[in-house]
Amino acid sequence: MAELPDDVKGWIGKKLYEQWGEFDVERGYIFTTCASVQNGNPLFWDEKAAQELTGGFIAPPTMISVWFRPHHWSPGRTEEAVPLQLHFDLKKRLALPEAVMTDNTITFYDPVRVGDRLKTYQVLRSVSDEKQTKLGIGRFWVLDVEYENQKGEKVATESYTGLGYRRAS
Repeated sequence: MAELPDDVKGWIGKKLYEQWGEFDVERGYIFTTCASVQNGNPLFWDEKAAQELTGGFIAPPTMISVWFRPHHWSPGRTEEAVPLQLHFDLKKRLALPEAVMTDNTITFYDPVRVGDRLKTYQVLRSVSDEKQTKLGIGRFWVLDVEYENQKGEKVATESYTGLGYRRAS
């Protein structure tokens, strides 16, 4: 499949898989995450420090994807939810059964605050021509995961570069 299929070309630059988080940003998750890595930053534990520095409690920026990690089960869900659905769609549509992420960059904007309900969507930025790599023949793609709060304010962008490939024989 040397030519990029028209439907995949049509995905480029479009908002795909727009969804709201299944739960609000809450301190229990923040405490558990900070405790698991021994992050004692007063910004996440001390109300006075949080108020002075950021106008109230915020979530650690590194938790941005936590609010969208699908639970294994949810009432009414009929299909398995996976993170980065667009990545899996590309693998399937381009017949590239193996894949690795080669780069991940996160840009932060407004802080995520306790009580926020976040929305996300995925945007395909580019897909390369087929290339021969040490792993096999494949394509690189760049996709962004955009995060907004309930006010429509952008809070973060995660950019991923993936390589989907067929193993060399």
